[in-house]
Amino acid sequence: MSVSHLIATVMGVGHLRPASGTWGSLAALPMAYGIIILAGWPGLVIAAVVVFAAGYWATVEQTRGRENHDPSEIVVDEVVGQWVALLPVAYGAGMMGIAPERLWPGWVAAFLLFRLFDIAKPWLVGWADRRDDAMGVMLDDVIAGLFAAVGVVAFAALFHLVPM
Repeated sequence: MSVSHLIATVMGVGHLRPASGTWGSLAALPMAYGIIILAGWPGLVIAAVVVFAAGYWATVEQTRGRENHDPSEIVVDEVVGQWVALLPVAYGAGMMGIAPERLWPGWVAAFLLFRLFDIAKPWLVGWADRRDDAMGVMLDDVIAGLFAAVGVVAFAALFHLVPM
């Protein structure tokens, strides 16, 4: 098994069925938690950038000479997108000086919103997906992650601003 295959499939997670993208997103959660514990939200940003670059390379390698430029076993893009969606949670925990798990509703919202945008592929997510190349594979999930991050912030604001 090649290094590019291990990166693209996130150590084989992409071979889990059904819904390999959801499995990739789920795998991203404990990884993000570990990164946040070790290096805070800046570490999550750095990890997302590094894994984006590695994922792009691995996707190029894994799709070279294939008609399908976004095979379902490639889930490194879901990891990066999920980490982007989690950035507001990581930042919030860091700014408040609390353990990231205390913001568990944000983790749930980030996961669900990211999956929603990744599956539905609205607007810019769909545009990136239609590129039909390795950059599109990575970008559609980053954009879905950005949309989900905005949703996480909106839900947090609504929760904290509306009296219960």
